[in-house]
Amino acid sequence: MRRLIAAALLLVLVACATSPTGRNQLKLFSSEKIAQMGVQSYQQMKQEEPIDNSTADNRYVKCVSDAITNVTGGEWEVTVFKDDQVNAFALPGGKIGVYSGLLDVAKTDDQLAAVIGHEVGHVLADHGNERVSQQAATQGGLQVVSAFLGGSGGGAGSQAVMSALGLGAQVGILLPFSRAQESEADTVGLELMARAGFDPRESVALWQNMAAAGGEKPAEFMSTHPSNETRINGLQSHMNKAMQLYQQAPNKTNCS
Repeated sequence: MRRLIAAALLLVLVACATSPTGRNQLKLFSSEKIAQMGVQSYQQMKQEEPIDNSTADNRYVKCVSDAITNVTGGEWEVTVFKDDQVNAFALPGGKIGVYSGLLDVAKTDDQLAAVIGHEVGHVLADHGNERVSQQAATQGGLQVVSAFLGGSGGGAGSQAVMSALGLGAQVGILLPFSRAQESEADTVGLELMARAGFDPRESVALWQNMAAAGGEKPAEFMSTHPSNETRINGLQSHMNKAMQLYQQAPNKTNCS
């Protein structure tokens, strides 16, 4: 048991990294492995989900995506999925997906840039690696506790303790980290869209639209995302720097 715990602690120490905003991260996997996982997931989605073949939609989304990714460099593939859900994503390995339902809520190219910048921000901050590592580390930690309880008599009481620990790990570790990642992606994305020549002030309008379009939300402490109000306040707190970047951008992008 002591050797197992010591090995786990050593692994965590070796895997510590720092995010673009200076936050400590746990990354247990190589960038190559995470990129491979991202590409595989993307290919599977393209096979299983309907794709929007509208020339206008694809040209519009690609224009916004290209402006954002030109700031980051690298090759990025963009796919518009035919689905009413208001969502988008970016995956390690240079993959971007936008659901057609988002285009009804992100009403301008600046607002769409806020979403795509946010999603690309997740990739640049290596949140995929961090999320997988957190889950692996949390599950491993609970298995160690479970083995310990099982070796000391266990029974129904141990099962109850494990259930409580499972809930505690979910609410106390994984969800707060997820909210931290979302807020960080907001900050990174805000700067990306500004550098790409999109008006960062429209990010606030986007989340106001999101709030108007959304239904009943879970309490923030039980959600993987900050509330719309928290998100807007966070964006506004970084707006001065974003506006400076926007004013310095060599071109003001127009994809409408």
